[in-house]
Amino acid sequence: MQRRARLRPRPRLPAWTSTLTWKATVFITLMCCGLAALLGCLVHGAMTRQTVGTAREKALLKLERSIEAYEDGARMPRGEGIDPSGLPPELRALALAGKRGTTVGSHRGRPVMWAAAPAEHGSAIAVFVDFRGAERTIEDLDRAILGSSGLAIGATLLIGAAGVTRITRRLHVTAQVARRISAGDLDARVADRPRNKDEVAAVSRALDTMASSLQGKLEAEQRFTADVAHELRTPLTGLNAAAELLPPGRPAELVRDRVQAMRSLTEDLLEISRLETRSERVELDSYDLADLAARTIRASGTDTALRVLSSPRVETDRRRLERILGNLVANAHSHGAAPVTVTVDGPVLTVTDAGPGYPEYLITTGPQRFRTEGTNKGHGLGLTIAVGQARVLGAALAFRNRPEGGAEARVVLPGPVSPPAPEPHPDRDDARRDTPPAPGPCTSRAR
Repeated sequence: MQRRARLRPRPRLPAWTSTLTWKATVFITLMCCGLAALLGCLVHGAMTRQTVGTAREKALLKLERSIEAYEDGARMPRGEGIDPSGLPPELRALALAGKRGTTVGSHRGRPVMWAAAPAEHGSAIAVFVDFRGAERTIEDLDRAILGSSGLAIGATLLIGAAGVTRITRRLHVTAQVARRISAGDLDARVADRPRNKDEVAAVSRALDTMASSLQGKLEAEQRFTADVAHELRTPLTGLNAAAELLPPGRPAELVRDRVQAMRSLTEDLLEISRLETRSERVELDSYDLADLAARTIRASGTDTALRVLSSPRVETDRRRLERILGNLVANAHSHGAAPVTVTVDGPVLTVTDAGPGYPEYLITTGPQRFRTEGTNKGHGLGLTIAVGQARVLGAALAFRNRPEGGAEARVVLPGPVSPPAPEPHPDRDDARRDTPPAPGPCTSRAR
């Protein structure tokens, strides 16, 4: 039973209760209520003591006059004198003990202040004064304390909420800018007011400084990559021409293979550089998605199955989409295991394989350039290019490992889609039919 009780989920507060505004509001409210209660108790106690003291002095003064009249044998007023009716028992006992005293009691249903003193023959002489005015004074004071405390708490809450909201709004702006920077918008800045000198302003300026420094370093890296790749194209072209002049043989084939690999790497670096500078522009047109997938599979020259659940016409850039799909298919064959399947389901393209799956870092942070796992050969540029081209298209590209084993890459195209074409395409499952192939996509280097 104890273990079952420990496993029982604890009730959680709503998400909005964790915000700084709510916490500050609760703190200000508690502090105001505590301060109002403390001041109210002090004022109430002081005023009550003063009012009761004034009534007690009146009652004792009246008692003195009554004692003098009693000693002179004068007639006592009604309700006063020796052992009057309504005298509180505790005050009578005090007088019988030989002491004078006062207490708040009642006489005929109205509050009075009694005063009593000892008299002869074991009796007590007592008088009273009206206490209704004092009670009304105390009640009016209590109402005034409650009203003023409520107004003070409300005004403090409004002022405090305005101040806290201003701070939290600036923090929200800073967080939004940080998210924009992490998403790739290196031009985003908080640009807090120069006259702000508090801690939030210090955080904002530190974030702006970090973004500027990061932007400068990334731009320098992009320029370096582009310059190196561009400068390599000319000697590689000459080297490729020279390799074609070599006599036939195994050495010539090795040289041509390495030269081709260098040219492919150079073109990949140039493409990544263009993608990172966000200078690419899409050329949209209407295409049948299943036809594009079949075309890309044929161009890859791989044994890849094509499943078509629904084939809409989409507005997309054919070259970029074929580049994405070609790199995903090549990566699945290079680092996964057969069977490799491309599934078309509406605006969603899914590439699956039966291999060991993607490494954990790729699923959590995405593909990284020049990073490979284990003994995998390559430069890790294929999936990086696919992610960059998907960003240009506005598509969502996600990687995951399937529960039944194998890797899955899912491309979700943006925008509205046209209804599927009514004509059937019986030859879509044949990825090798004899039609002119599209330019082949760059092979993914590493997962």
